[in-house]
Amino acid sequence: MSGASAPASVSFLGFVFACRPADALIDQICDMARASRFTYVVTPNVDHVITLDKTRDDPAGQAVRSAYAAADLTICDSRILLKLAKLSGHELTLLAGSDLTCILLDERIPAGSSVAVIGGTTDQLTFLQGRRPDLMFRQHIPPMGVRRNVAAQDAIADFVEQAACDYVFFTIGAPQSEIVAHRIAARGRARGVALCVGASIEFITGAKRRAPLWMQRASLEWAYRLGSEPRRLWRRYLVEGPRIFAIWRRQR
Repeated sequence: MSGASAPASVSFLGFVFACRPADALIDQICDMARASRFTYVVTPNVDHVITLDKTRDDPAGQAVRSAYAAADLTICDSRILLKLAKLSGHELTLLAGSDLTCILLDERIPAGSSVAVIGGTTDQLTFLQGRRPDLMFRQHIPPMGVRRNVAAQDAIADFVEQAACDYVFFTIGAPQSEIVAHRIAARGRARGVALCVGASIEFITGAKRRAPLWMQRASLEWAYRLGSEPRRLWRRYLVEGPRIFAIWRRQR
């Protein structure tokens, strides 16, 4: 209908993506940080969509599906998803997890706030403390294999509940970050807002280099990351990644 207001969210490829302006989404996250209950934000990209699609006929994948479905805010983190959505008649809001993390840490998290980092290294936390000495940082470094380690998930949940930080950055990758965030929310004993932001802290601290802006705008950030870590990422981008087009065609 001509003149109709844009929807606040859109269901696309198994996710309910927020469609409001980026500034409004950041304002919402800051409001969530001040709330008495625990909430969490997910930032799906192509890899997340493929992971979710793999679980659709697998009873063992219920934890992944539930974690994404229960997220309090879902923000598009992929220019490829943005373009596919446009072809399907949807206007998503693009706000990469790396950009969101940088904006929050550099501009929007107020002085005196408490911030927890799940994952990363002690050197990365030291860097963040030097960058924002007016924030109170806490860190929990879990073992590898969190997705299938219930004891490790409970240890993270215990830490988040006891720390009671305003902001919690999960940097342990997907879908384990989302699964643990959902577990914490279900326990109902934590507060603050958690953000599942992948490698964002590594980019901010310089542990990894992000693609140049022109490559990001050309939807080629995946190619830059592949060139930077070919042994680790070749399968994700060259074998699994192209499946997104078949998933999109099927779900149209």
